[in-house]
Amino acid sequence: MNRTAASLSPPAASHVGVLLREWRASRRLSQLDLALEADISTRHLSCVETGKAQPSRELLARLAHVLDMPLREHNALLVAAGFAPVYPESDIRTPAMSQVRGAIEAILRQQEPYPAFLLNRHWDILMANDAALRVNRFVMRGKESAHANMLRQFFDPLDFRQVVANWDEVAGNLIHHLHNEVAASPSDARARALLDEVLAYPDVPARMRVRDLGAAPSPLLTTVLRRDEHELRFFSTITTFGTPRDVTLDDIHVECCFPVDDATAALCRSLAADA
Repeated sequence: MNRTAASLSPPAASHVGVLLREWRASRRLSQLDLALEADISTRHLSCVETGKAQPSRELLARLAHVLDMPLREHNALLVAAGFAPVYPESDIRTPAMSQVRGAIEAILRQQEPYPAFLLNRHWDILMANDAALRVNRFVMRGKESAHANMLRQFFDPLDFRQVVANWDEVAGNLIHHLHNEVAASPSDARARALLDEVLAYPDVPARMRVRDLGAAPSPLLTTVLRRDEHELRFFSTITTFGTPRDVTLDDIHVECCFPVDDATAALCRSLAADA
């Protein structure tokens, strides 16, 4: 019986092997390290990575767990091996997500009169409370942002960047997190494209173009917004969903901004009263 070219070289096994090697390299694990953690032989792992062996769904689940892969990337690993994805991805606006959406809306409301945002892992702003809109309009003198992505807002010199008094510090922190996201999720093409895009904006310091492995971010970053004699100083907290079983929930987080000083708190209350 004649064998086809496809049967001689199964593309799914080859592709899943490439993904595993990329993820293992990003986690700085040797084949021996990963094999021990996943309780398989080094030889079998090597065969999976080279496409000589087809992994089972159960093995891929163990490997994804050891590699601490996000649910979206776990699904991609399964699809690459020829399996159906195991984790659903639900739009936050669907009825099935109504309870989650209600919880998020409650957090955003509770944060008033201070800003709060719902972001995904690519810093797209999915929801924001009224305080966020008021503060943005105040510092931007009524001008609406051209972007619905926080990184684009902070790096575009015609957008929010122009009102951030300590832009170099804040932008350095943001780009550090984006570099880490790209390194931690090697198959995330959107994160890599976003990194390339924001680094292409004018006057981005050369040091931000490379990942600083020795960087130790400060425990509490203050963002300083300025309009004329007014300054608003905020620090942020991040809320994520525990043990998510949906790709969307694994991707999103709520960022709440809190005033650093009484002057910021008073100005936020004043903006709310005038609204």
